[in-house]
Amino acid sequence: MAIQSVLKQSQRVVIKVGSSLVTNQGQGLDHAALSRWAAQIAGLKQMGKEVVLVSSGAIAEGMQRLGWKKRPHALHELQAAAAVGQMGLVQAYESCFRSHELQAAQVLLTHEDLSDRRRYLNARSTLTTLLSLKVIPVINENDTVATEEIRFGDNDTLAALVTNLIEADVLVILTDQAGLFTADPRKDTQARLVNEAKAGDLALEAMAGGTGSDIGRGGMLTKVIAAKRAARSGAHTIIASGHEVEVLIRLAQGETIGTQLLAEPMPLAARKQWLADHLQIRGNVTLDAGAVKALTTSGKSLLPIGVINVSGDFERGEVVICLDPAGKEIARGLINYSAVETRKILQRTSNEIEAILGYVDELELIHRDNLVLL
Repeated sequence: MAIQSVLKQSQRVVIKVGSSLVTNQGQGLDHAALSRWAAQIAGLKQMGKEVVLVSSGAIAEGMQRLGWKKRPHALHELQAAAAVGQMGLVQAYESCFRSHELQAAQVLLTHEDLSDRRRYLNARSTLTTLLSLKVIPVINENDTVATEEIRFGDNDTLAALVTNLIEADVLVILTDQAGLFTADPRKDTQARLVNEAKAGDLALEAMAGGTGSDIGRGGMLTKVIAAKRAARSGAHTIIASGHEVEVLIRLAQGETIGTQLLAEPMPLAARKQWLADHLQIRGNVTLDAGAVKALTTSGKSLLPIGVINVSGDFERGEVVICLDPAGKEIARGLINYSAVETRKILQRTSNEIEAILGYVDELELIHRDNLVLL
């Protein structure tokens, strides 16, 4: 039986478009191309899919606006080009999506945002809220403030991290190549396209050696490694040519285009294991019998009303232990409020959080996706 595109059955998708697909050979933005991407994403939205777009192009647009013919090497010049180019990139996407009566939002991220647990949760909350509002987040690396040590280095890596962040079903990496080949097709006429493989297979990295175009920073190797990263949260990856007509629509209809790199089943196992084995426990929350039952038998999230006591000094995004009324550990997870905040809202309903704290980050104290039973 012929394989089908994993995008067809996916609801939440991260799409990454490279510099060669959104610029005029690096000389500013290709507005016609951006319009085509917006039209295809509008089509995915009509199919009921949630879409996050990771787009390159800011530095190329900034170079064009500044009259620079050659990409600079100095970090401060790249940052300046990014700052100028972001204005054009956002303006262009906003206009393109508006023509389809869609709202878009700009989100700039650095590696630091996703390595710090509090900022990670803040970014996750923002993106999931935008998706719930039917808004299309347009994400790029925050080149304006990133330093050499914390830069993602390419938007393939950024797209994979965003895929993990929002637990997307599939990552689609669109490039100027047809997909992953067994060898570099520009050098080896015997190279053949890899239609489907397992994400993380080390043999794929050997096939993908070499660099990409002069316009972007990523090559096929970064895409294969991005697929391995995305697979950690259970997301499949498609690497395909953005020059294929209506490529996103055809993929969503089930057509196989390019290379599919499939994640192993049971995607939450590694994350749950990480939580279970976490050594840096910052505190405890003691639950009433109702909350214990909700967690252990109903698979629910932990709400503040079910907490009767708090100990320790923890911050938002840190790992805490959940105890039953007898003091036995039943679970642990990433908490959405600090110890000080938790003490104020314990035994109160989620609807009271804003009145008590003056704001609300999450309705749950610990979301079930961030909790493991022991």
